[in-house]
Amino acid sequence: MSLRRLAVSSFALIGLTVAVSGPGGSPRWGVAAMAQTAPPQSASQASAAPAPSTSPQTPPAPIAGCPMLIASGNPQYPPYLWRDPADEQKLVGANADMMQWFAAEIGIPIETRYVGPWGRVQEEMRAGRIDLIAGAFFTLPRTEYMDYFHPAFRETRSVIWTRTAAPVAYKRWSDLAPKQGVTVINNSFGVEFDNYARQSLKISQVASIEQAILMLQRGRADYMIYEDTPAEAYAARNGGPAIQPLMPAIAREGLYVTLSHRSRCNSPELRGRIARAVYKLSQDRVMNRFVEQGFMLWRKQPSL
Repeated sequence: MSLRRLAVSSFALIGLTVAVSGPGGSPRWGVAAMAQTAPPQSASQASAAPAPSTSPQTPPAPIAGCPMLIASGNPQYPPYLWRDPADEQKLVGANADMMQWFAAEIGIPIETRYVGPWGRVQEEMRAGRIDLIAGAFFTLPRTEYMDYFHPAFRETRSVIWTRTAAPVAYKRWSDLAPKQGVTVINNSFGVEFDNYARQSLKISQVASIEQAILMLQRGRADYMIYEDTPAEAYAARNGGPAIQPLMPAIAREGLYVTLSHRSRCNSPELRGRIARAVYKLSQDRVMNRFVEQGFMLWRKQPSL
């Protein structure tokens, strides 16, 4: 073979991608090498950002017995997820846009649906009545009913919020012990803090972040625990006495895509596709764009 033909043959091999999947456990973690392409854009994003220049060249084949997936998540979590004022059974925001990106990557339609408050979402996931959670913190108890896909697609900070006019002197967790706290039911702030709070802190749990903010503003709680970005979004919309976050953060937690153990679609093939899509999402860094679009949509939409 001539040198020229040898060179052409060698270059033709460049770009081949090999995906390797192993037997799944619980949770099932996946890593795969992927050719990088710009993510496709959902219809709801078209006015917010220019369309990507490329999309997957060959859509994945359908998976037998899995015509579509139902996703849900915390419906009080702007700019990531919240109920659409125009259709209260639908969730919108950065994570909903991410699910549409996932649908194109894995070749299965995904509907991001409101099924109730965060506690109800977890019950539906445990029962297998929804397939995916679009954003969950890692806790050991949750691995009993859903698979986590790594890496996390976003890191969040959970912080202490107080009234600006009556801030709590806070430098360490023990400073909170004599105070009354509030948070939203079924929220988790990392295994270490959850254990400490259960043993040493007085924290009421309420149904919604809006209710928690109101309790803080009215002095029925000395502090509130919640992630910084969603709490800031709600506080700006609700008005009332000013509240402020205190540092240091009590936890920095990753948000993960999860799949119900009881989902009818939970199979090695689907887990492999999701694992590869999660890896590609982290490599292409498209989540930053989705979060920016989520902020824009939250600011211009009326509240429910």
